[in-house]
Amino acid sequence: MVFESQHPLVKHKLTLMRDMNTEPKKFRELIREVAMLLCYEATADLKTQELTVQTPMGTAVGRHLSEQIGLIPILRAGLGMVDGIWEMMPGAEVWHIGLYRDEKTLKPVSYYNKLPTSPTVQVCLVLDPMLATGGSAIATVDILKEWGAQRIKFVGLLAAPEGIRALHTAHPDVPIHIAQIDSHLNDIGFIVPGLGDAGDRQFGTG
Repeated sequence: MVFESQHPLVKHKLTLMRDMNTEPKKFRELIREVAMLLCYEATADLKTQELTVQTPMGTAVGRHLSEQIGLIPILRAGLGMVDGIWEMMPGAEVWHIGLYRDEKTLKPVSYYNKLPTSPTVQVCLVLDPMLATGGSAIATVDILKEWGAQRIKFVGLLAAPEGIRALHTAHPDVPIHIAQIDSHLNDIGFIVPGLGDAGDRQFGTG
């Protein structure tokens, strides 16, 4: 399933990110804030257990998370999404997977994988600002499933219909949480209207 955020703050901040005049410092701040908002929506179905705590005025019955969360940013653009989500869930583990897109074939090339030997979390959030061709997302989910991950979700800023179709075809069990679905991919595999290269715009390398 695809969950496109309708939150006014997400739409507002995403518009600021699209603006080519937004400087890298502000872009990094925005990606962190939007990631936090998207995480709020993507984690609405996390499992909890009942917990009784003592308040200054008596006892209260509440809930606490019963699942361990793993954040898997696809390097390098996914790094900007980690801090905002980590603020929401400071107990989350972070595992890095490095992929880059071959600009000639548009296929992902793996160069880094820091996953432990066996899964230590129950829910994996794959973080990548752009779901364009879908190649990197598919390759990451392939790696996570081979690792033994049971529940995987994709969280990103923008998606092209082509990328959504590709990820759903390869992994129909992986929900996609996205800020907005854009029009299409251009002939070099970039999302239109998009926001450019999310990695370059974060790190000032474009």
